Amino acid sequence: MKKRRMTAEDLLRLKFIRSVCLSPDEARIMFTAQVASDDKKKYYSHIYMVNIDGTSLRQYTFGKVSDSNPVFSPDGRWIVFTSKRDDKKGLYKMSTAGGEAKLVVEKDGSFSDISVSPDSKKILCVFTKADDVPKDKDGKKEAPAYRHITRMFYKLDNEGFRPKDPGHIYTYDMETGECRQVTKGRNGERSPVWLGNGRSIAYIANVQREPDFNLLRDDIFVVSSTGGKSKKLKKPAGPVENIAASPDGKEIAFVGNDNPFDEWGVEPLHIWKVSTRGGKAVDLTPKLDRLTSDLMISDTAEVHGGMKPVWSSDGREIYFQVSENGSTRLYKIGSSGRGYTKVTGGKIHLISASLTGKNSIIASIISTSTDPAEIFVSGFKPGSGQKQVTQLNSEVIKKANVRKPEEMIVRGHDGYPIHAWIIKPPDFSARRKYPSIMEIHGGPRVQYGHTFFHEMQFLAACGYVVYYCNPRGGQGYGKDHAAVIINNWGTYDYEDCMSVARFMASRKYINKNRMGVTGGSYGGYMTNWIVSHTDFFKAAVTQRSVTNFISFYGSSDLGFDLDREIKGSPWKNLDSWWEMSPIKHVANIKTPLLIIHSENDLRCPIEQAEQLYISLKKLRRKVEMIRFPEEPHGLSRCGRPDRRIVRLEWIQKWFDRYLKGKK
Repeated sequence: MKKRRMTAEDLLRLKFIRSVCLSPDEARIMFTAQVASDDKKKYYSHIYMVNIDGTSLRQYTFGKVSDSNPVFSPDGRWIVFTSKRDDKKGLYKMSTAGGEAKLVVEKDGSFSDISVSPDSKKILCVFTKADDVPKDKDGKKEAPAYRHITRMFYKLDNEGFRPKDPGHIYTYDMETGECRQVTKGRNGERSPVWLGNGRSIAYIANVQREPDFNLLRDDIFVVSSTGGKSKKLKKPAGPVENIAASPDGKEIAFVGNDNPFDEWGVEPLHIWKVSTRGGKAVDLTPKLDRLTSDLMISDTAEVHGGMKPVWSSDGREIYFQVSENGSTRLYKIGSSGRGYTKVTGGKIHLISASLTGKNSIIASIISTSTDPAEIFVSGFKPGSGQKQVTQLNSEVIKKANVRKPEEMIVRGHDGYPIHAWIIKPPDFSARRKYPSIMEIHGGPRVQYGHTFFHEMQFLAACGYVVYYCNPRGGQGYGKDHAAVIINNWGTYDYEDCMSVARFMASRKYINKNRMGVTGGSYGGYMTNWIVSHTDFFKAAVTQRSVTNFISFYGSSDLGFDLDREIKGSPWKNLDSWWEMSPIKHVANIKTPLLIIHSENDLRCPIEQAEQLYISLKKLRRKVEMIRFPEEPHGLSRCGRPDRRIVRLEWIQKWFDRYLKGKK
């Protein structure tokens, strides 16, 4: 059977697996899958269960709901999860045998970081109360008369204005829903975990007097599960992303580093441990020049993040993620700090993994360059291989002509090795000359790699040779690779991108007069920088980009924190802030440019796009702008389904116009 070409609409036919949880008896795997609604206006998320051998796949929740982050109770009787049903959010429980979900508690706010106590009687979580919002006579929410802002960090992309409540730790009785507030810190708390028999809880908090000026100064605390005075554990100043308790509750493993002045993700995140009874924290992976989190970027997975470390049942080993060389894999290390080893290898994107600590089964969410994420199981011995147990996306993938990327190393202008990939169109012929598109990743401290990227497959199916690389400034290749662009954007990263582009132009199957470039966020910045410094490309599409660092400083949700990356505020280091801003060089742009931006983007606000658009219009250059109402920064990953499709179609139209001559 002849396979058809990948289409934009195929994105809505995929099911996106978002979480995975192995049952306490290691017999079943629970996961959530996100699907587009029939009207293409929203997503719903449901809970599924499958045996570890792939049999008896069963959907547990249905309807117009968004169920997320399900966990098992330790006795294996219950599933506990968060759910949004209509406009209401709550904690629910459901028998592992199935049946109706039972509401435990419902509040106006958000629940996160849920887990069940060792005796299966209490639910632990962080609850953040929503601000009181005025309502009209029909009960519909309306905007307040005013907002009183006192903090720098007062808004967050995809969430909007941050609530006054910073979020605190609560427990809820599984049977009655009775609530107990455990913590009351001024700056809030996050990532709580049970210790030992459940009498105590550990959590992360930033307790600085001015936390917005000290975003990376996290501490770990221990408190009674009934509340009271917390005890701070001894660790160096620096960020903490995830914590996990040893089986006996006597030690905490965490992901972090000891640099509270780290630039935007340059310092490697290591695996540390600290005693809950006293003593200093120890870096277990001091020689690991990689980040112990998931930094892979894709349009079919959620924004990069990371899983918690997992202890073995005997407390002798700790399992963790590592992003390296275009892959994300699972590693382990002895809890005493002896050498780390790779558990799950291969050219894969290990998005998350669930382990009970019994050292027999690992349940993982894994994507590859030709397959969207599915559930896999594997053993603990290195090289034991992974067995796929779900086929949620097989029908789409089997029918479409999915192209396997060709991996390569391109030498930069100074001989530096640049990791890159090429996706060729279906029915490719080396005798033809093809138009091409270079994709540039965001971040900058992330990586492209061995994961499924629908956008690239779609553009290849449209007849383009698509290529992408990991230039210096990103992550996955060590600290030096990432650090080289500190206060230096548009230098080594620009040269690396152009080295790959020139290499592609030298290929006999590439039409060097029909080459395009695109990217989003930092990739949009690099697109702007490239077209303002060279006329090499015939057309460009810049998306959700930075154009003016000076205005970005005050308008972005996290712009005030950029002085760790650019070194000094705009009024102290104006030359760098202005020199690295593409808008300074806008008069050099002659490449036809399509600007795509979301109107509710708080990370790179719409004013960034407006400055570029108006400047180019004034200069009478070929420029158009597509604005997406209501959407956040991550439109390509989490935007309204129909708008994600429209975005892809506009990218295709623009490149077809200038690289293929289509009107």
